[in-house]
Amino acid sequence: MKSQRLLVFLLSAVIAGLFLAPPVAAKLPPLLDRELFFGNPEIAGAQISPDGKFIAFLKPWNDTRNIWVKGTFEPFSAARLLTSETKRPIPGFFWSQDSRFILFVKDNDGDENYNVWAVNPQDPPEEGKPTPKARNLTDLKGVRTMIYSVPKKQPDVIWVGLNDRDPSWHDLYRVRIATGEKELVYKNTDRIVGWEFDLEGQPRLAARILENGDTEILAFDSGQFKKVYGCSVLETCGTLRFSKDGIKVYLLTNRGENVNFIQLSLLDLTTGQEEKIESDPLGRVDLSQAIFSERTDELVGTVYLEDKPRVYFRDPTWAEMYSYLQKKLPGKVVNISSMTRDEKLMLVTATADTEPGETYLFDRERKKLTFQYRIRERLPRKYLASVQPIRYRSSDGLEIPAYLTLPKGIPAKNLP
Repeated sequence: MKSQRLLVFLLSAVIAGLFLAPPVAAKLPPLLDRELFFGNPEIAGAQISPDGKFIAFLKPWNDTRNIWVKGTFEPFSAARLLTSETKRPIPGFFWSQDSRFILFVKDNDGDENYNVWAVNPQDPPEEGKPTPKARNLTDLKGVRTMIYSVPKKQPDVIWVGLNDRDPSWHDLYRVRIATGEKELVYKNTDRIVGWEFDLEGQPRLAARILENGDTEILAFDSGQFKKVYGCSVLETCGTLRFSKDGIKVYLLTNRGENVNFIQLSLLDLTTGQEEKIESDPLGRVDLSQAIFSERTDELVGTVYLEDKPRVYFRDPTWAEMYSYLQKKLPGKVVNISSMTRDEKLMLVTATADTEPGETYLFDRERKKLTFQYRIRERLPRKYLASVQPIRYRSSDGLEIPAYLTLPKGIPAKNLP
């Protein structure tokens, strides 16, 4: 009898222990330092020169982001420092069309009044300094420069807006890169907020915002304006690029009744006739981007941004190239970040929910993909959580797109 009581007691203790024992700790990933996410990336923003000889990129120097350059096929360890800022990081840069200069912007100790600078990547360092001499092309204080165009048929010219006369409005200037010579082309007394240049590099159209918020697109000729298009404050319209014949211009617009999403149109500037080129084939989202070949000036594709970018190519050679890159980089969003003038060499970036970005050099003719670098190399990808696109209904029955990210290491349960 006593042995039976002892057996019952032991069984009860074991069962109680099963219910009262603390849960097994979830296998959570380690807590990652925020510096890995928000600090300076080791390498970022690489751009290949139009002639294909160099790759420039951003990399910290003395803990501040600066511009470096290397030969296209050299290792990154062979790169040379081009700027030596220590107070504020260089926010961005681009190549001149003839590959002679790298142009960049910087402000004065954080005042966000940006000037445009130029540096020759082949110049030696100044005596006693780690970098070549950079020239301030706009060289104004208390002025914020707007870069409007870097025309490929005028490689020594950039078109900029300067608000030195009136802080509210930017006047249009032509600037010579080699000399820094500035020429005032238009004094902005007409509320102009943007310009469109034709393929010859001439300002042909301007955008104006009226006091009621409406937008006007104006033809510009000999200093005079003529309205050619417009939309209300509740609509969107803007120019994108001139056609090859210089007579028509591509528009992003949702003007008109029963037009819900932004679409691509072609406006004939001589007749005023608007031709719809394309809208989302699935009827779900706005047109995000139109892709043009800089070699042929032809429209080669369109992009719609939904859960992931949807790309539709009109040019079969571009479609074949993109398909090849997708096969080589499966599960990633592929983006061409820069290319040479002949479109034979490209820098390609591949991203995903758990991959901040990998950059490759792609030789289009040889179909050769060469790894260059990973952005935020020190960030351990294996600890990043995946993202799942979802849809749910609002109270009025409309579908709302969203993304769901669940903690890594914890089983999903009790989800709606």
